[in-house]
Amino acid sequence: MKSKANTQPGQRYVLLVILLASVNQIRSSVTHYSIPEEMKEGSVVANLAADLGLDVKTLNRRKMRLDIISNKKYLDVNKESGELYIVEKIDREYCLTKSSSCYLRLEVVLENPVRIFNIELEITDINDNAPQFRRDVIHLDISESTPKGERFSLSNAVDPDVGSNTVKTYYLSESEYFNIEVQKGREGTQFADLILNRALDREQQAVHNLVLTAVDGGKPPRSGTAKIIVQVLDNNDNAPLFDQSIYSVKLMENSPIGSLVIDLNATDLDEGSNSDLTYSYSLYTPEKTQQSFHLNPSTGEITVKGMLNYEDFNIYDMEVIAADKGVTSLSGQCTIKIQVEDMNDNHPEISIKSFQSPVSENIDVDTVIAVVSVSDKDSGENGVVDLLVPKNMPFKLRESSDNYYELVVSKPLDREKVPEYDITFTVRDRGSPPLSDNETMTLQLLDVNDNVPQFPQSSYTIRVTENNAPGALLSSTSAFDPDLHENQYLVYFIVEKEVANTSMSMLFSINPENGNLYALKTFDYEMEKEFFFHIEARDSGSPPLSSNVSVHIVVVDQNDNAPVIVSPWRAHGSLVEEKIPRSTEKGSLVAKVIALDGDSVHNSRISYQFLQVSDASLFSLDQYNGEIRTARMFSYKDWRHHRLVIAAKDNGQPPLSATVTIKLSTVETAVKAYSDMSEVPLEYDIFSDLNLYLVIGLGSVSFLLLITILVTIVLKCQKVKPSIAVPNGRNSVLSERNSTLADSTLVSNDAYWYSMFLAETRKGKLVVRQPAPKGSRYFVSSIPRSTGMSETSGSAPSTLQYPK
Repeated sequence: MKSKANTQPGQRYVLLVILLASVNQIRSSVTHYSIPEEMKEGSVVANLAADLGLDVKTLNRRKMRLDIISNKKYLDVNKESGELYIVEKIDREYCLTKSSSCYLRLEVVLENPVRIFNIELEITDINDNAPQFRRDVIHLDISESTPKGERFSLSNAVDPDVGSNTVKTYYLSESEYFNIEVQKGREGTQFADLILNRALDREQQAVHNLVLTAVDGGKPPRSGTAKIIVQVLDNNDNAPLFDQSIYSVKLMENSPIGSLVIDLNATDLDEGSNSDLTYSYSLYTPEKTQQSFHLNPSTGEITVKGMLNYEDFNIYDMEVIAADKGVTSLSGQCTIKIQVEDMNDNHPEISIKSFQSPVSENIDVDTVIAVVSVSDKDSGENGVVDLLVPKNMPFKLRESSDNYYELVVSKPLDREKVPEYDITFTVRDRGSPPLSDNETMTLQLLDVNDNVPQFPQSSYTIRVTENNAPGALLSSTSAFDPDLHENQYLVYFIVEKEVANTSMSMLFSINPENGNLYALKTFDYEMEKEFFFHIEARDSGSPPLSSNVSVHIVVVDQNDNAPVIVSPWRAHGSLVEEKIPRSTEKGSLVAKVIALDGDSVHNSRISYQFLQVSDASLFSLDQYNGEIRTARMFSYKDWRHHRLVIAAKDNGQPPLSATVTIKLSTVETAVKAYSDMSEVPLEYDIFSDLNLYLVIGLGSVSFLLLITILVTIVLKCQKVKPSIAVPNGRNSVLSERNSTLADSTLVSNDAYWYSMFLAETRKGKLVVRQPAPKGSRYFVSSIPRSTGMSETSGSAPSTLQYPK
């Protein structure tokens, strides 16, 4: 990748000028750049990708290249960065044509798709050349008889620079015989005439040595010098004469270098050295002419020196001087006009004078879209051109005047089928062989509101879960309109329809810009299950067009209702008490739990299960119908009171549930209720091995009896209040009658219990507070006798017995 070279102020700068030339909406343009000459190789001129709006990443793929209409490739483009950089130093003076300006014409060509950008690069002048005389030494032979005030033409200095950088003035070294007068030529060139101030005396001074200095107007100025040697001679009174004063010559362009143009012939009536002639261009001959043609100073032959181009210059004017070699040289001059004749070496050109784009798609047939002119720099048949457009397009050309054509609509246009046309104008001359060129213009069509909005579906069914948040997005009901701009801008609204005296606009809202449908309220499936209405889409055209679509809102059930237990009936927060005989057989119905759920389908399917049961082996629960039955018959060891907690759970996600607590009491045939007993039997483990259970029970009773006797003896001896132990159990409550426990009570267990509890008195009741570590012992103190409980003495801590 080329990098930018370091530049000096005033010498290394790049001036970017982008000119968008527009005549009656002409869309073609040329990008102009301006750079100084002599920029270093690798210097960046501009970033073409940025200036032309190209994507740098695609330059390689699109095979970007630079075509330079020149003999040398001074510049190139970096395909990685899109930068235009210098490949070879450009000398402005080398590329000068008929004008003082130097332009390089470039074409940036890309493929896929093909695009051509015209670049015009102006090479501006810098003061890099000092004035230089054609001859370092100027010899003048002046007769001593030359009168005072005589003028002598001096060779002017040439400075290839232009403007203020070219030759500004001349200075002559000090001399009492000569001075100079600066003159201005036809093309603005500066030259000096040597003027004789006083008569010469060859006998006093035969040679005068002068120095002529040419200074340009640059900053800082540059200068060049020439030595003037004036030889004082005797008289020579005959000047050379040409056969004609004016010569006319016709010459074909592109004539090969060295071709003979004309052979001049001048004669001098003098003899000897005074008749020997030398041919040279006069000071009034343009520099361009001298560069294009060579004059033989001895023979007077003029030959082609540089390439001739009819389009650059077709007429050259020159003045030739024939000077004799006498002591005092005399001269004569003639004028030569060279006319360059044309060849078919120029491509025809297209100029878009007027181009109407965009146009309405319903534009009338035979309407003029563009006015195009064609031209060719060649002459004769080489300059006669024909203009064509593609035949497969709804357009045709109509000639309006010489070299002017109108592009008119030949068929109706439809933007929805073809939104734009790339119209290629092809121009071809009638030379042999013919040359051609083309230019493509893009015609865009403006939309007309001729299409109704279209919904992607004929109807919408939208499912909304109940308990939705107000303002929640339900669905997008966007429609499509193939038109453009305001004809495509759609407005959505709900077609009013009342259901049960409720307007749809009170239930739903639609975004008028994008068709998003929102719910304005929370829906309840148990109250409303579906809604029907229409949505209309209307464009903003004139007149507007519209269409509608039906919408079906389906409310989907959500598990938002917990089961409600309706049987067995109970007061809020109270237990359900049931009594059954102890002689109830296995499989007998104890109770039936019935729960109802306000939800639907799977959210209302209820299953039942035990959360708590005092004896899991004694009762069974049907999870589907809620029936509680006995799993076996009651035995004499079973507790009289049982606590059953049943949960009714629905099948929703997440599931909801309700519970009911049934306090079940077993009674003998003659039922005797112990209403004063409020304790709940504690849970205990049941061993599967009955024999082991009996052995352990017998040993425990014996051990307890021994411990009780020992404790009783010790207490009586020490006269200490007895301690009472409470059997193990969960959620145990010991109630007392007509008394209040003032002190805290601790509970202990014997070793055969699997869990221990910490208890305390609250308002006269001994309440289990928390499990205690297995094996720990706690002692009950301050138990009033009004509890109705008795203690048994023994060696072990006192145990608490329930009254029968």
